[in-house]
Amino acid sequence: MDIQARKVRELRSQHGWTQQHLAEACGVSLRTIQRIEKDGNAAPETLSALCAVFEITREELFVVPRKNDQQLQRAVLGTQWLVYIGILICGMAIGAAITFLANP
Repeated sequence: MDIQARKVRELRSQHGWTQQHLAEACGVSLRTIQRIEKDGNAAPETLSALCAVFEITREELFVVPRKNDQQLQRAVLGTQWLVYIGILICGMAIGAAITFLANP
C-alpha cells in the first residue's frame, strides 16, 4: 500500500524515536521501516501496526492518488464529447418533433 513516507518520518521524529525503536514497537524489521520511509510502501499489517503505535487512523497515512495532467485532460475531453453528443441528440429530437408537428 502506498503511504506517506514523509508523514511516517515526521511522526517518528516527533516521538524522538529511532528507526530501530519504531521497528521494535511495530514488530517489524529495521529494513522494513527504512523501506517505508524511503519508498512509502507498506504491507497492510505493517500499516496497521504503524497506526496503532502512532495512535492515528489509516486514512492519515494513505497517499491520495493524483491524476497526472494527461489523464486529467483525457477525462475533461471525454466529458466534453459526451456533452456535445447529448446536445446533438437533443437537437435532432427537437428537429424531428418540429417536422412531425408541422406536417399534419
